[in-house]
Amino acid sequence: MNFIIKEFSSLSTKELFEIYKLRSEVFVVEQNCAYQDVDDKDLSAIHVMMYDSEILVGYSRILPPSVSYKEPSIGRVVLKKEFRSKGLGKILMKQTINKTQELFRNQPIVISAQTYLLKFYSELSFNSIGDPYLEDDIPHIKMCLP
Repeated sequence: MNFIIKEFSSLSTKELFEIYKLRSEVFVVEQNCAYQDVDDKDLSAIHVMMYDSEILVGYSRILPPSVSYKEPSIGRVVLKKEFRSKGLGKILMKQTINKTQELFRNQPIVISAQTYLLKFYSELSFNSIGDPYLEDDIPHIKMCLP
């Protein structure tokens, strides 16, 4: 696996296409959730792309403080279906966490996690905050990495 990390303005049209294709493949089609995946936050994000050869297999985005939360945050974490259950999600998240900590030193990182992934994020040292809530009709919980 190799990683490419870029600001929005540095993304090629092919990279942007691959990102949106993967996100809609999972978040809209697989999860059967009609919502506006492409949003203005992409313009402020640092985009983390994980490739197997030349295939985009994983993605996440880092948002600076005050875009979603007062703290920096990570979102849109996604893996192609056929690459799941191989430990690649943790590799993607560790890379994303490391980059977030490099960019925003000494700040906690906040995520809005789908509740079925609570154990996954807990194993990465995220702690849940508050009660579960619905986001686009999918149960989520706010979590923080101190």
